[in-house]
Amino acid sequence: MLHSQSVTLPDRQLLEEHLQTPIGVLVLTHDGKSLCNAEFENQDERRRQELVHHFRGIKVERTRMRSIFGDALNDYFEGDVCAIDKLPVFKLGTPFQQKAWAALRRIPVGKTRGYGEQAAKLGNPNAARAIGRANGLNPISIVVPCHRLVGADGSLVHYGGGLERKRWLLEHETQHAKSERKAE
Repeated sequence: MLHSQSVTLPDRQLLEEHLQTPIGVLVLTHDGKSLCNAEFENQDERRRQELVHHFRGIKVERTRMRSIFGDALNDYFEGDVCAIDKLPVFKLGTPFQQKAWAALRRIPVGKTRGYGEQAAKLGNPNAARAIGRANGLNPISIVVPCHRLVGADGSLVHYGGGLERKRWLLEHETQHAKSERKAE
C-alpha cells in the first residue's frame, strides 16, 4: 500500500466554506492560496478523514467570506465550466496519485475517458485499477475532475458524491462546453 505524507502548514489553520450548488452543498477547505479539499456536505466523514490524513493536527475554521475557490466554483455551476481550470490546489498524495490527479485536470471539459485509456495516457496501459484507486482517493472533487472517468463501455461508475451527481456534472459540462465552443 502506498502512503502519502501529510502537509505542514505554518499557521496550522485551514478555512472551510460552504457553497450551495444545484447538486447539494459543496464544502471547500483551503488556506486562502490553495484548495486542499472539496467534498459534498453529505460526505462529511470522508472529508474529515482526508483532512486528518493530509493535514495532521490542523485546525479548520468555518468562514462566511467567499474565496477565489468559491467564486470560481459558483461560476462553474452557472455555466462557465472552465472557471475552475487554473485554480491552485495543494500537492497531496503519493507521487503516483499526484500524477494521476494532474492527468485528470488535463481531460478536456465536456469529455470523458475510461480508466484504461487514462492509464495508457500515463504510460502504463495495465494500470487501470491503480488509476481507479487513485481516482477514488481524490480529495478535491470537481476541480480535480474525477467525474470525467467512466467505465470502458462509457458507463457511469464509481463517484464518491454519487452517480446522480456524476451524471449531472457530465451533462452540465457537455452542455456548456458546446455553448463555449460556439461562442469562440
